[in-house]
Formats: sequence, C-alpha cells, structure tokens
Amino acid sequence: MQQKQHATRIRVLSVIYMESIIQLLPDAIANQIAAGEVVQRPASVVKELLENAVDAGASRIDLLIKDAGKTLIQVTDNGCGMSTPDARMAFERHATSKIRTKDDLFNIRTLGFRGEALASIAAVAQVSLRTRLHDADLGQEVSIDGGDFKGIEPCTGAAGSTFQVKNLFFNVPARRNFLKSNPVETRHILNEFLRVAIPHP
Repeated sequence: MQQKQHATRIRVLSVIYMESIIQLLPDAIANQIAAGEVVQRPASVVKELLENAVDAGASRIDLLIKDAGKTLIQVTDNGCGMSTPDARMAFERHATSKIRTKDDLFNIRTLGFRGEALASIAAVAQVSLRTRLHDADLGQEVSIDGGDFKGIEPCTGAAGSTFQVKNLFFNVPARRNFLKSNPVETRHILNEFLRVAIPHP
C-alpha cells in the first residue's frame, strides 16, 4: 500500500515539474497573426481606412496610393478627428468607440466596431496618423513601425485625419511575396473604393 502511494506521488511530481510546452505568444507575433486575418492585401487597408473615415462623419475623403498600395496608402478625411488620448488608444487591439455593453452588439449602425483594423495594419506596416479635432488649435501625430510605438507629438494641419501606411508587409516578406502584380492589386483597391463610395455619396 505504501509502495503504491509512493509511486503515485512520484508520477504526480513528474507531471508537476514537467516542462510546459504550451505558452502564450509574444504580443508582436500574436498581432502579426491577427493582422493576417484583417489585412490580406493593400485593398484590405484601403477598405478599413475608408470605412473609418465614413464613420468619422467625413464629407470628403481623398485616397492616394503608390505602387498599388505596396509602398504607400494615404487616406485623408475631414471627419471629426481625434484627441491625443484617442489617437494613441486607436491603435490598441479591440479598442473601439462603438461598443460599451453586450447589448450594443445588436444596435450597431456603423461600418466598423471591432477595433482590430488599425492595430492589425500597424503590425505589418510603417504607419503615421495626423489628426486634429475641429475645435482644437493643434493636432497630434502618432508614429508606429511594425507594431512598435515610436511616439506622439503635437502637429499642425487641417481638422480631420490623415493616415499614411508605408511599406506594407515589410516585416512579413512571405506575405508580401503573395501579392499580385500592380495592375491586379490596383483593381482590388478600386473595387473597394467604389464599394464604399457608391453608398456614401
């Protein structure tokens, strides 16, 4: 009987002290994986930024792309703009202004609400945001490089927001290699632009 208890205790201890093989992913890797679900190609970035501009109440939205969005995607709007805390918080995963309680999930009247887009885009590109509230004298510029927060500082500029997304997938070369030719990627961008623009004249 004592021998059986002793053997059981040894087995239990061996389980307790066995090295764990399941671990949490580092935030940087988790963000890149999540980005793969949201950002499949440059058109995905265009879609998310255009929808954010519409949700911000913009009456004018300008889109500029270079190399079919691989080198640069810039979206400028005259929407409500953001305060300094909001401009920083907007890049955190699941940060959203659309939901406060679970009941809000059944009353969504906006194009976006999950709070994943900006965090995902910033994880796989070099991103800057210049934004100013309409009643503020100064705005702020946020810089993020591959998910690493670089800083936020005051800036001048028109009310609203300008997002610059440079060198998409620069830190995920395998994903960048799957992108199609510039004409194909540009066509996807134009399709997304029309999909957002037509119902929001």
